Amino acid sequence: MSNMSAVLLIRRRVVLAEDAFAEIVVWRLPKALPPSRHLFKYRLAYVVGGTCVVRYDNEQGKGDHRHYDGSESAYDFSSPETLLADFEADIRRWSHEDRRP
Repeated sequence: MSNMSAVLLIRRRVVLAEDAFAEIVVWRLPKALPPSRHLFKYRLAYVVGGTCVVRYDNEQGKGDHRHYDGSESAYDFSSPETLLADFEADIRRWSHEDRRP
């Protein structure tokens, strides 16, 4: 039996404005990280002026969740592609509706 380890799928930092960037890190795991039932570990953060205003992550014991402008809610993970799309939509929403001119 082989000893599989986590595989880094994405590690990217994207500058979106002079004072804003997105950081995206996604790993494929050899087994699920409870209470999540999927094989991914992720951390996606949108930072503006040194403050994280949007974050998606999952951690052992806490599971999949989303932080948006100071509030936290459960996140229903379905795939890495959907996760990225949801994160990008939240960045657009925050930038357009909440804080950016």
